[in-house]
Amino acid sequence: MKPTLSYTIWFSQRTGSTLLNLALASTGVAGNPAEWITSRDPNAITKEDIESIWSYGSTSNGVFGMKTCLSPNWITGLRKLYELPETTTLAEVWRTAFPNSNKHIWMTRRNKIRLAVSWWRAIVSGEWHRQYGEKPQEHDIADQYNFDAINHLLAEAAFREAGMEQFFSEEGIVPLTIVYEDFIQDYEGTVLGVLEYLDISTDNVVVTPPSLDKLADDVAEEWIQRFRKERQQGWENIGW
Repeated sequence: MKPTLSYTIWFSQRTGSTLLNLALASTGVAGNPAEWITSRDPNAITKEDIESIWSYGSTSNGVFGMKTCLSPNWITGLRKLYELPETTTLAEVWRTAFPNSNKHIWMTRRNKIRLAVSWWRAIVSGEWHRQYGEKPQEHDIADQYNFDAINHLLAEAAFREAGMEQFFSEEGIVPLTIVYEDFIQDYEGTVLGVLEYLDISTDNVVVTPPSLDKLADDVAEEWIQRFRKERQQGWENIGW
């Protein structure tokens, strides 16, 4: 069945999107906004596949959710699948595949240096998430600092956000913006705020405690400070 309400969480890496996904899914009324298309091929997906995704990401009240990084390949693939003209806006392409998709949540992070370092730490350690209360894994990654890699991820995050901004601006969409630094300070308030934005009643909704712990550690902080200095070396006007 087609969803009666669809929403998308748009994110770049390390902005808290998985924490929000799990929190919303646990309410039982806000769909299951997981990464339903991340591992799929946009050039091979079928309409039947899309309809199955509606089912995976929906709760019994007809609310469908998903989260994704905006990819031009997916826009191209969906435009071709539904035989839409090139003049069709990005958002209209998205609505064609995911009906009633008029709600958008944009997750971002103010400190992009910390975002890029967190991203690189996850890549080299293999630890992308840690369950709340779980003992930290031991990683011998102190010598894995890589200026070029972090600099690349910093630029990649900027390009991803630019692509999302284009998606919104084409139709004057004003998404609900969730900033990572604020989210982790007001977890429950943020989750309830999302439900209100989606016009879902918060009566009798229980927000479960955070299911994930922060991964930041001393090694990450050392990399942040090292990259901050190296990236601005020789600058006349130091920004940070």
